[in-house]
Amino acid sequence: MACALNPDARLSPSKRVDVGWHVFLTYTRPYEEFCRKVAGRFIHHEPADTPDGAISDPVAAMGATVEAMRAAGLPVVPELWIPAGECSQCYAGCADDPADAPKGR
Repeated sequence: MACALNPDARLSPSKRVDVGWHVFLTYTRPYEEFCRKVAGRFIHHEPADTPDGAISDPVAAMGATVEAMRAAGLPVVPELWIPAGECSQCYAGCADDPADAPKGR
């Protein structure tokens, strides 16, 4: 619904929501029916790992998606949108901290 209402916004799902979307896509007839019902058209899945689908700031895109959902009156389930156990950018010296990040914040 959020994609249908904002066709040019380049909205992006969370990792968990994307997994669900992929499963839904495999049921092509119900997926097409859903798209026609909520959007009046087929909503294509455009992965962000292709040149045409690349999103420069995935976190901002996901935030824009949540805001678009709220604006449309759709429920936002935090467990599906907030990554559990992922880095909070505290830069505590973890292996995947940016090389130039200040440590111990």
